[in-house]
Amino acid sequence: MCGSRRTGSSGAPGRSGTRAGKSLFLKSSEMSGAIIENMSTKKLVVLVLFILVLQVVSIMVGALIAPSPTSAVSYLATKCINRQRARRWLAPWGPNRCQQIHSFDEPLAKTLDANDIVFAVHVPLPHAQMSPWFQYMLAVLQLDIAFTMINPVEDGDVVITIDAGLAYRDDLTSEWSAKFHSVERRPLRCTLAVAKTYENEGRFYHCDPIPFMELGSVAHKYFLFNLRLPVNDTVNVGIGEIKDIHIVGIHQNGGFTKVWISMKTVFSPWILVATAWYWRRIGLMARPPVLLEKVIFALGVAMTILNVPAEWLSLGFEWTWILLLEDAQQGVFYSTLFCFWVIFCGEHLMDQSRRNRLSAYWWQVGLVMFGSALLLVYDLSDRGVHLTNPFYSVWASERGMKLAITVIVVAGLSVCLYFLALCGMVRCVFRNIGGKMQQLPAMPKARRLRYKGIIFRFKFLMLVTLTCAAMTVIFFILNQVSDGHWHWGSYTFEVHSAFLTGIYGMWNLYVFTILFLYAPSHKHGTEKSGDSQQTDVLEKPESQAAEQTCGPRGPTEAYRITGKVAEE
Repeated sequence: MCGSRRTGSSGAPGRSGTRAGKSLFLKSSEMSGAIIENMSTKKLVVLVLFILVLQVVSIMVGALIAPSPTSAVSYLATKCINRQRARRWLAPWGPNRCQQIHSFDEPLAKTLDANDIVFAVHVPLPHAQMSPWFQYMLAVLQLDIAFTMINPVEDGDVVITIDAGLAYRDDLTSEWSAKFHSVERRPLRCTLAVAKTYENEGRFYHCDPIPFMELGSVAHKYFLFNLRLPVNDTVNVGIGEIKDIHIVGIHQNGGFTKVWISMKTVFSPWILVATAWYWRRIGLMARPPVLLEKVIFALGVAMTILNVPAEWLSLGFEWTWILLLEDAQQGVFYSTLFCFWVIFCGEHLMDQSRRNRLSAYWWQVGLVMFGSALLLVYDLSDRGVHLTNPFYSVWASERGMKLAITVIVVAGLSVCLYFLALCGMVRCVFRNIGGKMQQLPAMPKARRLRYKGIIFRFKFLMLVTLTCAAMTVIFFILNQVSDGHWHWGSYTFEVHSAFLTGIYGMWNLYVFTILFLYAPSHKHGTEKSGDSQQTDVLEKPESQAAEQTCGPRGPTEAYRITGKVAEE
């Protein structure tokens, strides 16, 4: 709740407000303050321009240099005959290709049972090969099902059972090596746009794509899918007459991977050095670090963790858990970022008796941790299982789908509550700073100009934070509404790549700005006028709690003047 100033009957600040105002100031020679408190406007403008240039470069790297982040290739499954129904690998082409049929309307197909058919797909297409630069591979099934009166797709909840196998090899002459095998069940959702009559037999259903596989590493050159649709009295009943199966393979483009890893390789040492430099300057101070300084350091560490280019090692090792690692890196960063925003606002809002304590933000930080824990549980229940079975999907079963939706909705509500609380704190901070500015006319001119500048720079930093959040939303919207490409003359801009590299560069630049502006400054105050010396007299703390939490030399100068004290 935003605090209000106590006034006398005439509307002027009461005596308690006067004591509070005195306790807000510390002799300039006793505390150097943060860099933001001592930086001139000219230098601040230069820093902003430097950051903006780097931000534009980050966007342009994705727009002009990187290709589209992903590629999708559709493969038509070959219908192989396996009369013996032996468990062996059937290839659709090559010297040892299987015996195959092109259509179920062929005379040979009339003599076959549904269990004699194996749908085989070779990835990639002939005269191409996969690469570790692709990072991951997703597979989605698309079924061509024809309508017949004697074998329609049943209404209601229909489940298709798939006996799936995945093999690999690294040259065209080697035998296939088994990698994964699983029997999976997927919901089948199909609609027919015409009436179910004899005249419309042969028309195809419109079926939703079926998520089929997520492989976290592309460590081999060639892959082979063998799919069987087992049929008996209880399995694969009411799924209609399947004519063809398409597998859509999705992988990250190698060119985009090179650009992405290069950006992480550049930002990683930069943020690491900035974080180490910031903490070294904190350690040189004669007082212990305050909560805001600790959380800024934690933000730098989280950004450093996100920047670790582990993808370099995944190029030489078959690390199927790399996607899970990337999710964990992003989770650590965004959780720390959300906690930083709350503490940053709160430490410039709360009174001296509550500031510099993590427990003062227990419910805001608790919301962040609760939402992050839920998303971690969801990620482990889905991608975590992919480490041993890439065909698994938490959405395949009714229970798993309900659990996943519940987790996501509750996590989303936690995020909404968090942002509502954050917006309220930001509003209170600006009101609080506005109240402090009413005290400025009573100060000497030099002091008044100095503190006007400090308050302005705090407002500036808050606006930078809100601007970054707004840019993220705008980039996301543009990424969704565009078709992936913008054309300007002879230039083609990759919108999706620009979105990813722009957001990644923006948060790195944001964290660097925080680390730089809030590091302790080497400059010391030089105000020596008579009025300033009188105003700068060191006041004793109003309470012992303030001295214990802030140390004998107190927090930074701007840290004090923007906060309320207990008497307000």
